[in-house]
Amino acid sequence: MRTRLRDGVLKKLKLTDSWVICFVLGFIMMNYPFISIFNKTLRPFGIPLLYLYLLLGWICSIVIVYLFSRAERHKSDKERS
Repeated sequence: MRTRLRDGVLKKLKLTDSWVICFVLGFIMMNYPFISIFNKTLRPFGIPLLYLYLLLGWICSIVIVYLFSRAERHKSDKERS
């Protein structure tokens, strides 16, 4: 069941389009409106909010790249078979 679910999700995922969307979203998130929203004196967990925003955005982008690369590898392995 788990394999079928994963295959279904991977079939629906269009990797080229997803890479472009993630690039544009990352570009938007690192520009003026969002940076100014998070540039506050608030310090959750003792970390400035802007630094926390950038750190979490960086971690999320790494996870997304990892998932896309796994999906691409899975797709290429299926094409070889």
